[in-house]
Amino acid sequence: MSAYRGWPLAVALALLTACGQPEKPAAETPDAKPAAPAVPGPELTSLADSNVVSLLTPYLKEHPGSEVIVHTRLGDMRVRLYDDTPIHKANFLLLARKGLLNETVFSRVVKGFAVQAGRSDHTTMPIRRYRLPPEIRPQHFHKRGALGMARYDDEQNPGKLSASTDYYFVQGEKLTPYQAQAMAGRKLTPEQLNTYATVGGVPSLDGRYTVFGEVIDGLEVIDKIAAEPVDPYKWPKKDVAVTVEVVK
Repeated sequence: MSAYRGWPLAVALALLTACGQPEKPAAETPDAKPAAPAVPGPELTSLADSNVVSLLTPYLKEHPGSEVIVHTRLGDMRVRLYDDTPIHKANFLLLARKGLLNETVFSRVVKGFAVQAGRSDHTTMPIRRYRLPPEIRPQHFHKRGALGMARYDDEQNPGKLSASTDYYFVQGEKLTPYQAQAMAGRKLTPEQLNTYATVGGVPSLDGRYTVFGEVIDGLEVIDKIAAEPVDPYKWPKKDVAVTVEVVK
């Protein structure tokens, strides 16, 4: 994965003073803007490997959700989140509602494989590093449009714990049943083999990463993102920013 690429930000502050001018009467001073209401759910700085399940499980019960729209300059994707991957689902909903995902971009794009988001050079919201327990289900596989969670440090992560913010959408390509099964990390069903042949995907990721949702509208946006020019780190040369809206 590419490292964060920082750049200096110059901020000019202009202080205007009214020398010799009388102060405005208090009644004419505009009321202070009310603070934005707190977003329910655990604070992002409170999450850790040791407590993520105990914090996210009740959060999902109290604040359920099933669909989000991922807005980008190249179009929108409507995504359904799976019920049988509750920790990944709750985590994604929490990050979306807190606004952290809105500060991120697609940071790794590999045409014919997948487009990955969840990072940025300029996030402002504080968050601790934490990981999610795997929720790898045989019925969820890496077909075109699948939403999965990245993971890192394979040698130091034998439990296949997922990253907390880095997610990806599968693009892939169409494969014969023989090709798909040869690439897959597990036995594929006839239905899955047919999907890889007719829709496409990346079966080599099956059984290794948690798939916790899928695009149900806007699949063409994945192709548009995958076609963006990238730098040597596979980061799009022109940022593809993200806004995630919970809609259902």
